[in-house]
Amino acid sequence: MLTPPRTVVRRDGGLYALERALQRRGFRHVAGADEAGRGACAGPLVAAAAVLPEGRRGEIDELADSKLLTPAARERVYDEVVARALAYAVVVIPADEVDARGLHVCNLAAMRRALASLGTRPEYVLTDGFGVDGLDVPGLAVWKGDRVAACVAAASVLAKVTRDRIMVELDERYPGYGFAEHKGYITPEHSAALRELGPCREHRFSYVNVATVSGRDGRPPRSRRPAAGSPDEALFGAPEDAFADGRDEPMERSGAPGGTVGVALGEQPRPPAPVGEDVVMEGGVR
Repeated sequence: MLTPPRTVVRRDGGLYALERALQRRGFRHVAGADEAGRGACAGPLVAAAAVLPEGRRGEIDELADSKLLTPAARERVYDEVVARALAYAVVVIPADEVDARGLHVCNLAAMRRALASLGTRPEYVLTDGFGVDGLDVPGLAVWKGDRVAACVAAASVLAKVTRDRIMVELDERYPGYGFAEHKGYITPEHSAALRELGPCREHRFSYVNVATVSGRDGRPPRSRRPAAGSPDEALFGAPEDAFADGRDEPMERSGAPGGTVGVALGEQPRPPAPVGEDVVMEGGVR
């Protein structure tokens, strides 16, 4: 059996080289997936997926790993990705679900759902750092993918901007923590606020620093909030008072049971794809 020729992607080929190489081999619609909020101890985990068009229309000025962009540049790139992408999707995993299911499980599930929600079915998937199973198309996990592949960088911007906007909204609901500044990550200011105020309902109690200041560090790491009416409830307020201003939870948090929400250009998420394998580029064997 003839072995297909290898495709060489030059290191100096730029952010679009990997996608262009895949497109030359017949994979026209290449999706990238990435997340934001893994390291934060408060707020949701957000995953996104994007398919950029071929050619010049898919080349977006300033596109880069979201962590390398200023907030203003991220907003500009976000608008361009939304305007130009063939398809994009964003999935929000609330803090309590991260506690209940575990960070890595939620991360994989969120990226899988974002990819399944794309209105344009990808023919190849690139992910940042680690592979995502449960897909019926070939894929490749790319080290620092948001700095190597344009579609992954686009997904990183979608996830980061969405999450930052949520954290700014949460800062209004839970003043004193500084969510609008540090976005829920562990900074000296955030740690000081945790010690002074205790955790709020948007903190992740499976994280050691939050469990410690809540007095729950001796309990199983995923023991979430105290039951209604318990003495510990003072940490949070009663559930019905959590959003006393009468608004729903941030973004589209009121979606599917369990709190996971897919947002894909106004479409409903598709059913999960059949389980497949992530394979190396050009159909090779892992």
